[in-house]
Amino acid sequence: MATKDTVEAYMAAWNEPDEKERRALLERAWEDGATYTDPMSHAAGREALIALIAQFHTQMPGAKILPSSGIDEHHGLLRFAWKMERDSAAPMEGIDIGEVAEDGRLRSIVGFFGPLPAA
Repeated sequence: MATKDTVEAYMAAWNEPDEKERRALLERAWEDGATYTDPMSHAAGREALIALIAQFHTQMPGAKILPSSGIDEHHGLLRFAWKMERDSAAPMEGIDIGEVAEDGRLRSIVGFFGPLPAA
C-alpha cells in the first residue's frame, strides 16, 4: 500500500465511529504491534488504538481529524500535520511523526499537539 493510502486509512479510522469499520481501516494501515503516543496517551498494539479512538469519540463527540499538510517521507519515516475540528469549539492542530513498516503499514506514530514553539 502506498504511504498516502496508509495515512488516509489511519486518519479515517480516527473519524470512524463504528468499531467494525474502524478495525477494518486499522487492519489496512496499522501493524499488529504498532504504538501510538501523544502528550496524553499511549497505545501499544491495534486493539489498544481501537479502544483509544473509541474513547476519543466518547470525549469529543462530533470531532473530526483532518489533514492540514501533505505527507513528508524518507527512510521509512514520515510526518504530516492535522487539525481537529468540532462544531463551534476552537480547532486544535498538531503534527504526527511516524515509522512505516516493511509491509507499508504504520509501525509507530508520535503525535504532538499545537504549533511548533518559537525558537
